[in-house]
Amino acid sequence: MNIRLSSETLHASTVALDGRAVLITGPSGSGKSDLALRLIDRGFTLVSDDQTMIRKQGERLLASAPPSIVGKLEIRGIGIVEVPTATDVPVAMMVELTSELQRLPDDSQSRSILGMSVPLISVDAMTASAAAKVFLALDRSGTRS
Repeated sequence: MNIRLSSETLHASTVALDGRAVLITGPSGSGKSDLALRLIDRGFTLVSDDQTMIRKQGERLLASAPPSIVGKLEIRGIGIVEVPTATDVPVAMMVELTSELQRLPDDSQSRSILGMSVPLISVDAMTASAAAKVFLALDRSGTRS
């Protein structure tokens, strides 16, 4: 029996801009929430912090927060704060947080989620340019909602 999943929960913080969701993945403590906060400061909207529900609808992946954490963002040193959120946002790209970056990465990097390919970039969340890199990569991706 072949069972095809139509949803899954990822260890990822997710933000959205212009109807396009960006999944931010990385190990605990790697800066997912911090990068999400910096992107929110650049005009993005929170979708989910730390855990993101992904569901497949036709040929799109939609991102939302689990009900227990909708609108909540953990800010280290401050605590959990309430912020405006978006839900059911089409996934446009994934950001993998790492300190080991390629100088000139392959443009065709991607990850598979629920059998669908999602463009992937790697960013060091601890650098001052991390939010700008995500913003530029999303702009260059050409994906629209």
